[in-house]
Amino acid sequence: MPPMVFQTWQFIVVALAGWLNRQQQDIVAYLQEENRVLREQLKGKRIRFTDDRRRRLAAKGKALGRKVLGEVCTLVTPETLLRWYRTLIAKKYDGSAKRGAGRPPVKDSIQELVVQMATENTSW
Repeated sequence: MPPMVFQTWQFIVVALAGWLNRQQQDIVAYLQEENRVLREQLKGKRIRFTDDRRRRLAAKGKALGRKVLGEVCTLVTPETLLRWYRTLIAKKYDGSAKRGAGRPPVKDSIQELVVQMATENTSW
């Protein structure tokens, strides 16, 4: 491939990437402003989130990371979102509902065998 064609191709790729990045920044700015407008309509009232809403926000927020959340997040703080994520993940992998209480019982045949061995070997 001649060098001139390669440079043209690079220029097109860089221009497209820059345009996409700018478009994404515009979308984020619009959504932030939309959130501000909706919060103004609430007039200082707290926003109540259901567990499902928390789960959805936490999953999306975790993918962004704390630094980006600090710039983008307007409804709750980044720490709150990440705490929700930790709590929801802890619930997801909590196996206490599937576990039974305590040690499983010893089978009757094993119990009888232990008693038989104890009676036969009194010096045990």
